[in-house]
Amino acid sequence: MTDDGLPEDLRAENAIRVGQEPRNRAEAMRKLVWIMPWLIFLGSPVQDLTSGHHGTAATAAGWVALATFTAVYLTLVFRNMGRPFSGGIVGAFVVLLGALAVVLSLTLGSAWVGLFVYVSVTCGATLPQRIAYWAVGANTLAMFLIALRTGSDDWSLVLVVLLLGFAMMGVKQLVRTTVELRRARATVAQLAANEERLRLARDLHDLLGHSLSLITLKSELAGRMLPDHPEKAAQQVADIEQVSRQALVDVRAAVSGYRRTRLPDELAGAQVALKAAGVVAEVPAEPDLRDVPEESETALAWALREAVTNVVRHSGAGRCTVELLRRQTLDGAVLELSVEDNGSGGSGKGPGNGLTGLTERLEKAGGTLEAGRVRKGFRLVARVPVDARSTVGSGA
Repeated sequence: MTDDGLPEDLRAENAIRVGQEPRNRAEAMRKLVWIMPWLIFLGSPVQDLTSGHHGTAATAAGWVALATFTAVYLTLVFRNMGRPFSGGIVGAFVVLLGALAVVLSLTLGSAWVGLFVYVSVTCGATLPQRIAYWAVGANTLAMFLIALRTGSDDWSLVLVVLLLGFAMMGVKQLVRTTVELRRARATVAQLAANEERLRLARDLHDLLGHSLSLITLKSELAGRMLPDHPEKAAQQVADIEQVSRQALVDVRAAVSGYRRTRLPDELAGAQVALKAAGVVAEVPAEPDLRDVPEESETALAWALREAVTNVVRHSGAGRCTVELLRRQTLDGAVLELSVEDNGSGGSGKGPGNGLTGLTERLEKAGGTLEAGRVRKGFRLVARVPVDARSTVGSGA
């Protein structure tokens, strides 16, 4: 089992980032593919231009105007996903789209009133909320009046223009909220990292400050005593050795505490990893760890990490259930971790290095490991003693 965080990395790599510009050409194409189906309302103008109802000059002008309209619309919507234009440029482009929709509908006929759909979408997606309300309403009214003038009988477009405009306002607000939540999460993570660095600095100061000061003082004393009192200097050197050894023990204990794997953290990580891999997961949120020794908790945390890694990478499972139960056995109370999935369970060519190492880790904590296929998948069960006294002399 490794702790490289592969599922989380894959999710971040494959996800389309909402409200942010594309990171590469592939992501740009995915966003463009999401936009292109909405160009269906351009079918009527294209059909009108290819039907031969207009003269050569009118048809050529229509194609140029339609291409300009489509390019401006796509530019506004696509740029709005990452680095939007300034307010003045957005307003000018929206006015240009509205003007083109009005002129083309009045000059070329009712087949062009569908352009007002894109004007409404652009207003809702790019304009400020207060201005967008009025812009969508004005655009809908203009479309209604022009439809009356041109004799259009497709009145459902009026409702489409109105609803799509307000729907895009809601989508814009949702995207803005998502971006703000992403920034808040990044800020919280940065603050947590800063707090952890401060705690580490404080702990190291408390651990080493006194010891290093004492070593410095005794070194100075030994230096002054060395010419005339070698016996006393030797005693100071011996004291320095003792203090430095104790400082080394304290640092190792502190580092072990920092590196300790916690079961609640692994449960939360398992939920994220399984979800990112597309596995339907049932994971307990708040484990009951009363009277559970640190060594036993760490062993269970490693067992959970190994099991989830196997589910994500090797099993091909679609569902995984994690249970954490207290049981009473003949040897005393135990905390039992069960991870069961409906996958293949891997290659099946022996237990593998991960399970072998996990078995050894659990045995050192006085626990046991069971892993194997069940009727509908694969199941791993790890048990550790609850009472700290039961680990003494039971496994190592």
